[in-house]
Amino acid sequence: MKYSSSFTYDLHLGEHGEDWAKELFGNSKVEVKTDAKAQQTGNMFIEVYSRGKASGISTTTAEYWLYRIEGKDTAIIISTKRLKELVKKFHKENGFTNGGDSDTSLGVLVPLVYLL
Repeated sequence: MKYSSSFTYDLHLGEHGEDWAKELFGNSKVEVKTDAKAQQTGNMFIEVYSRGKASGISTTTAEYWLYRIEGKDTAIIISTKRLKELVKKFHKENGFTNGGDSDTSLGVLVPLVYLL
């Protein structure tokens, strides 16, 4: 699948991931993220701020995150608590990275190998 910064494209990609997760979890509270670049970079982009406001991992109420790697039919399931620990660690080491729609978000890159 080709990368696009289109909101409609991102919405479709996200909805596809959510539908996939519902089959696994039923009605449990799970934050679902789909990343089209993780397989190429080896990192998860975890959003902390978007357009100047706290978002993503900063505001989630989910107990778990399901992080779907587009193009691989693979997902990583991690507790929000553990993910926040990793975000704190890698933010301290590397700071924020721009990402998300048109690079309007600030997030932290977490290497996939830390989730295995």
